Amino acid sequence: MAVRINTAARNAAADAVAGLVNGGTGPGVIRIYTGSQPASPATAPSGTLLAEFTLSDPAFAAAASGSAALDVTPALVDQGLAAGTAGWFRILDSTEAAGTGLGVLDGSVTATGGGGDMTLNTVTISVGVDVELTGGSITMPAS
Repeated sequence: MAVRINTAARNAAADAVAGLVNGGTGPGVIRIYTGSQPASPATAPSGTLLAEFTLSDPAFAAAASGSAALDVTPALVDQGLAAGTAGWFRILDSTEAAGTGLGVLDGSVTATGGGGDMTLNTVTISVGVDVELTGGSITMPAS
């Protein structure tokens, strides 16, 4: 038998994860890296840091249907810190962003429409060129 979770529990779980991102004394951040994501957010980041976006505070809307959408209004734009192809992202609260770099969650990155956990206007990032984070969410599965 499969474990199934009702919508209220899925919403509560997504809101709890979003609450961790909003922890600390300031807004959380999303860091974009090259390569493959590490084993877990508790593992040191791998790859080259390509961009870092400062999030709104709070960073996510209240969950609905088990998913909390990232607030991308106003647009989350950063200039590339290094050149490379985006491979994965890490979301950190403000404390971890200033410290070890260990995060709340990691996930895949694709260009808008590519189906990644987080989407950018382009995955090809160049130094000093604007890159926009176009969407993302925290989604809890129903089973």
